Amino acid sequence: MQSTFSGIEIGKRGLLAHNRALTTTGHNLTNANTEGYSRQRVVMETFHPLTRPGLTRAERPGQLGQGVEVARIERVRDLILEGRIVSQAGGETYWAARDNYMLQIEQVYNEPTDSSMRTLLDRFWDGWQELSMHPDQIAPREAVLERGNALLDGVQQRYQQLDRIGSMLEDEVQSAVTRINNLTGDIAGLNREIARAESAGDNPNDLYDRRDLLVERLGQIIDISVDRRDPTEFRVNTAGYHLVQGDIAIRMTTEPDRNNQGYSRVVWEHSGEELRFRSGSLRAHLELRDIDVRNEIQNLDTFAMNFADAVNEIHRNSFGLNGRTGQDFFVERPIIDNTIGNFDRNEDGAADSTYLFRLHGANRLNPDDQVGLAGTITLSGPVGPVEISYGPADTVQDVIRRINNSGAEVVARLDREQRLSLKATTAADPDNPDFVIRQVEDSGQFLAGYAGLLQAPGADGAFSWNEPNSVVQLREDGGFAVAPRANPSGWLAINPALGREPASIASSVSRGGRDGEVGDGAAAEQVALLRHEALMLGGISTFEDYFADSVASVGLRGEQARNALRTHELIMKDLRDQRESISGVNMDEELSQMIMFQHGYSAAARFINEVNTMLDTIINRMGV
Repeated sequence: MQSTFSGIEIGKRGLLAHNRALTTTGHNLTNANTEGYSRQRVVMETFHPLTRPGLTRAERPGQLGQGVEVARIERVRDLILEGRIVSQAGGETYWAARDNYMLQIEQVYNEPTDSSMRTLLDRFWDGWQELSMHPDQIAPREAVLERGNALLDGVQQRYQQLDRIGSMLEDEVQSAVTRINNLTGDIAGLNREIARAESAGDNPNDLYDRRDLLVERLGQIIDISVDRRDPTEFRVNTAGYHLVQGDIAIRMTTEPDRNNQGYSRVVWEHSGEELRFRSGSLRAHLELRDIDVRNEIQNLDTFAMNFADAVNEIHRNSFGLNGRTGQDFFVERPIIDNTIGNFDRNEDGAADSTYLFRLHGANRLNPDDQVGLAGTITLSGPVGPVEISYGPADTVQDVIRRINNSGAEVVARLDREQRLSLKATTAADPDNPDFVIRQVEDSGQFLAGYAGLLQAPGADGAFSWNEPNSVVQLREDGGFAVAPRANPSGWLAINPALGREPASIASSVSRGGRDGEVGDGAAAEQVALLRHEALMLGGISTFEDYFADSVASVGLRGEQARNALRTHELIMKDLRDQRESISGVNMDEELSQMIMFQHGYSAAARFINEVNTMLDTIINRMGV
């Protein structure tokens, strides 16, 4: 039976529903500029009628309604679109980080300007050319010293700038891991609050928004995926592992990597397993630090080491104005004072390795002669041994070219005395040191009897860096040089003895077994002509070409980052615009909704007033 006061109850429900709708509209309007906020709307449903359909009920047609109620307050959100934004955000931040730091690396080279490396190189060669024309004077020698110091200052300055960029990237990695742990901890905490609210039957929309915002920020740092299939447990995954599982957050940390210049690795805190990411700013910073900056430093080191080695090879065999000889123009600092290269690699106090940079054969070779031998040379490579085969019809130059094109981390050339020279290059694997020959083996007689480099062919006569005293495998009448300290571009310097006595700078060569003469500038001319010789990477390019290629490579990678960033920015703009059209607060729409709810509230109040008038008539005005 319908209550006499049911009309007031219906009006009350209308007031409450429209009041809640107005409150929700105000919530939308005041959060129009709040990051991550999704507009909310009130879903109204009719309150259950007074009489429900059934087999037994009063004999009257239809049902009597009891007004309106708020079924729920829901946020307007497209979860599929949100998943696309989270998955794409890492690509945008990845290329943004690369674009930022590649620009800084480009600025290191400062090309082309008056202080660029190529300009400094040109001045250095010109100084030697001038000395070759005036070998009996001190002034050209002082100019060579000044220009040499300017060149080395340029090299060292670029190394220091690259090293600083590497340190900045290390700081970025450290702060990213801290931020990831903070974000995952906050997400896990929100999951806990959301679970409590949901268990009470509420829709914690503001908590949902906050969690989605944190997930999007997390997706900008590393690649993640969100698992919403289990309604009772919200999960975030990365690298094939759970990062957040309900109210549990798995933490990351960093640990020093002894083989990577003291930089850190990103690992799981609970297991120490290293993490690999596919996108995000953290991946970009790791790649920039471990690949791009490391490669640029290695390129600079390769230039510095081979440049100094080439000049010293001429200078130490030439004579200065005061008749002195046997002096290096550049100081090469060995990694250890041990003259045979014995080195304690595992730091247990005992030598366990042999670190050599250069090996020389004892025999003079003609590059056009056929070797008349067959065999396989085995050298250390980026991911293991590299094998180079040769046959009787191959010339010496063919074998050298084959070594240099093999991809091994050893290059070959004939030095000025036409002896075979093997030099170590930089190592692709950070676990291996730069400028260290790790393996030299020949199944035939080319490196042993023919070139006079190894004592014997085969595995028994092979040189290996994994053992101390490995120089015993080399011919005694050959030669070798101990590996240099790490990063020669940061410490290379001119021999201080030459600075104290410029007359010791060599300009003449020995002729007929006699010392160089005062007016002879042949040695200085040989140094000046190095600018045209292909001495880099086993005779592939000149010093200037090598440096130009390095600069061009940096420029191309910077251009790639800029183009990719523009593409990802356009993609993300379309996705965010689409989200804004769905979830964003539209002021005009909200104001029109507000007017509608105001009228609904006024109508419910008017209805209550009319019901009150009717009840007043019945109660107070109907007499006996």
